[in-house]
Amino acid sequence: MSHRKELTEIAKLFFKLGSIAFGGPAAHIAMMEDEVVTKRKWMTQEHFLDLVGATNLIPGPNSTEMTMHCGHERAGWKGLFVAGICFIFPAVVITSIFAWLYQQYGQLPKVEPFIYGIKPAVIAIILMAAFRLGKKAIKNSELAILGVVTVTFCLLGGNEIIALFGCGVLGLAIYYIRKNTANIYSIVPFLLFQAIEPLKTGTLKIFLVFLKVGAILYGSGYVLFAFLDTELVASGWLSRRALIDAVAVGQITPGPVLSTATFIGWQMNGVTGAIAATIGIFLPSFLFVLILNPLIPKMRKSKIIGAFLDAVNVAAVALIVAVCITMGRDTLTDWRTILIAIVSLLVVFVFKKLNSAFIVLGGAIFGYLLSFL
Repeated sequence: MSHRKELTEIAKLFFKLGSIAFGGPAAHIAMMEDEVVTKRKWMTQEHFLDLVGATNLIPGPNSTEMTMHCGHERAGWKGLFVAGICFIFPAVVITSIFAWLYQQYGQLPKVEPFIYGIKPAVIAIILMAAFRLGKKAIKNSELAILGVVTVTFCLLGGNEIIALFGCGVLGLAIYYIRKNTANIYSIVPFLLFQAIEPLKTGTLKIFLVFLKVGAILYGSGYVLFAFLDTELVASGWLSRRALIDAVAVGQITPGPVLSTATFIGWQMNGVTGAIAATIGIFLPSFLFVLILNPLIPKMRKSKIIGAFLDAVNVAAVALIVAVCITMGRDTLTDWRTILIAIVSLLVVFVFKKLNSAFIVLGGAIFGYLLSFL
């Protein structure tokens, strides 16, 4: 396949995923695994797991960074940028429309009936990915125990970054116990980012604020809102109501939750503010992945770092399971959502080659119809 055809293939795939990927990073990664590993065979399940584990250890939106890794695997640095931009683009456009409507009318459109059935359907997609990735990640009984401990820790409210690094360190400890060696390798922190000085209100400040967020944001997208509450609401630059509505937009739009930066930027300084916020929050991810991707195969060749990665990979799968359980508790609240989830699970596990887009679309239609009963 020619380079141009590869880039076109990448663009079509990640534009599609950006248009249908509801449910947060765990769901996005589940859909990616289905498309790039199971269907297209761009990489092995083991390498995909390594990318997921490594991505969890750096700042930025995990699922968006995974699209960039997948693009890089297929077509080098050009593929990285094409995949990332095409995944982000639909969410940014949809969020911009919501931002304009909100600015004009002061409220968001009523779209709840159309997304009622999407989350139960997405739970099935996540479970299937966790099942497939878990089979590859759990290589021995010690890693299985680490996975169970990580799921429990996360469900009890533990910080996911502590879970990832802690699991990695325990994996290293197990490796040293097994090998009975005193060698030790240092893991150098990936990045230090200094806080920006207050600047004049305007597009440049919007860009720099969101650039800082994109460079230091760990964990879920909800950390973004806590940060912006301190950074923007407390300073009187953005109302708390607008920030809460931005959270709602993140829930009802597909693609990365960080596209809500577009909504917030629009409220602060119109179209130029939206563009500045969007570029600022996603730019660090492109740079991180560009640096990290070539290092992962070298990391895997080292037995010591490989042991760390194995444990982190199990922790990454455990995080996906924990997200799925939490989402299930919040989503499966009546017989309709439970029915949609059961039907979706049956479809996912029986028709394994069915495109996840049809699961999302089917859940939306099913949920819309059942919401009237």
